[in-house]
Amino acid sequence: MILLRKLLFPFALLFGLITSIRNYLYDKGILKSYTFDVPVIVVGNLSVGGTGKTPQIEYLIRLLSSKYAIATLSRGYKRKSNGFVLADAHATASQLGDEPFQYYKKFPQIQVAVDADRRNGITQLLNLPSKPEVILLDDAYQHRRVKAGFYILLTSFDELYAQDYMLPTGNLREPRSGAKRADMIIVTKCPPTISEIARANLKSVLQSDVPVFFSSIEYDDTVYSATSTLALEELNKQSKVLVAGIAKPKPFFDFLQQDGDSCVSFPDHHEFSSSDIEWIKAESVGKLIVTTEKDFVRLNAAELAAKLYYLPIKSKLITESATFDQIILNYVGTSSRNR
Repeated sequence: MILLRKLLFPFALLFGLITSIRNYLYDKGILKSYTFDVPVIVVGNLSVGGTGKTPQIEYLIRLLSSKYAIATLSRGYKRKSNGFVLADAHATASQLGDEPFQYYKKFPQIQVAVDADRRNGITQLLNLPSKPEVILLDDAYQHRRVKAGFYILLTSFDELYAQDYMLPTGNLREPRSGAKRADMIIVTKCPPTISEIARANLKSVLQSDVPVFFSSIEYDDTVYSATSTLALEELNKQSKVLVAGIAKPKPFFDFLQQDGDSCVSFPDHHEFSSSDIEWIKAESVGKLIVTTEKDFVRLNAAELAAKLYYLPIKSKLITESATFDQIILNYVGTSSRNR
């Protein structure tokens, strides 16, 4: 696979050229970008998947929702609906996509919408009787038709965009120069004990002119089912099957796996079929099933409900969390006053 990616390097050059031309046309105003009279924050990345956008969006929701009316707008990856959809009491994961459905279930105080056309989605949100005061765009860094007010670029600790290459040789969706659009960079999934020297080295690699922050994944000390909870210390005394359909499941498996536990990995955003569920059911006889929060909304089938749990995660800033929060609050506050 690595050899094949190297052989496809000419296609990476071509893809990089095409995306560079597209960005140039937007930067020069030849292709039109649209702005809106409301604070819009983009959380995205240069690479494909696995940088921790969902927990970072949730961090912003927690930070802002006590002060402002918040809406999230996502594409709704792999959803079985079209156009603009606003989550309501009848919403499902298949209608919204797994991450938006997770936002809706977890944060009932906010509005959650999906639309592949972010310009139309924002317009629809602002036409609602109770329109949002702040809009969070999930995974929209490359959606240049909308010009947001603030861009947060995520890059994984073990897969920095500055050391990556364009698809299909590497995992970049656009050239590294796209990082210049960011107002802030977060190196995600860092070891919680990362040293000051290591952070300085990473900043040197990124060579960024904007603030760089570092975050780690913080796991909950409890797993949750549809009807009950179980402390991790109790969970670890029981045999279990760990199931994940996310881009990078290894940290999830490493955190939970005990002797005798089995791990089952599916592709990112996997749509669990009836045969998948039957297989998991057979594999988990006499065992509990633990999955990720994103997978739980798609895997919560009646056949598994009695023993299916999920483990929530949060994004935790390792240092300077107060500075990070103040930058975001200053942007939103200033933008709101200038409306």
